[in-house]
Amino acid sequence: MKGNTVKSPISRRRMLKFGTGLVGAGVATASIGTSLKNPEPVIAGSAPLKPPAENITPNEAIKRLMDGNQRFVKNKLRHPNQDFARLQEVAKEQKPFAAILGCADSRVPAEIVFDQGLGDLFVCRVAGNVTTPEDIGSLEFGTAVLGAKVIMVLGHERCGAVAATIKGAAVPGRIGSLLDAIRPAAEQVKGQPGDPLENACKANIAYQIEQLKTSPVLSERIAAGTLQIVGGYYDLDEGQVSLVS
Repeated sequence: MKGNTVKSPISRRRMLKFGTGLVGAGVATASIGTSLKNPEPVIAGSAPLKPPAENITPNEAIKRLMDGNQRFVKNKLRHPNQDFARLQEVAKEQKPFAAILGCADSRVPAEIVFDQGLGDLFVCRVAGNVTTPEDIGSLEFGTAVLGAKVIMVLGHERCGAVAATIKGAAVPGRIGSLLDAIRPAAEQVKGQPGDPLENACKANIAYQIEQLKTSPVLSERIAAGTLQIVGGYYDLDEGQVSLVS
């Protein structure tokens, strides 16, 4: 009839469904709020938040990296610290547990291959994972100021910068500065048994570690037992990171 309003049962069901959704959203919001206080929360779509960097040792930091890489290799990723609660938490302050000096190669993104999240890793990436003054200064900041417990120099197989160094080909622009930084390592293993490129890639990792250890800021923290510098070699085909000295 004109002028009368008929209440639809469908509309009522929709209202009930909407109200239930609001209740669910409230529960989810409460869970996110709790996650910032509880080191082991359960948040949908994310693994538990990790303890802050100041609460772990260098050995524990290395283990956390390697455990994450094993999850990546086995396709059992947890995607920790990648939700909105973590975003809000690290917006206020960052305390990465590890620093990475990695190659700029697009196939070796540290947060992915180590299954880490926002605020977990302090990453410097440069072709050939070489130690420029800027990289050393950045890693001094990442450890002495931000508190990272380990620096991993992360090289990888078939590194183009190392291959170019071995070939000795002329290169344009400032690319040559990268090859100059790698050349001492390549010379150390020249003529040794095995694959020349793999030998040089691993020698370059070790060489860059030694360059980092010349930093008084880093060496003091190593001597105090609050920092370790290690090498990692990434297998492009398998995704595996192996520790190298």
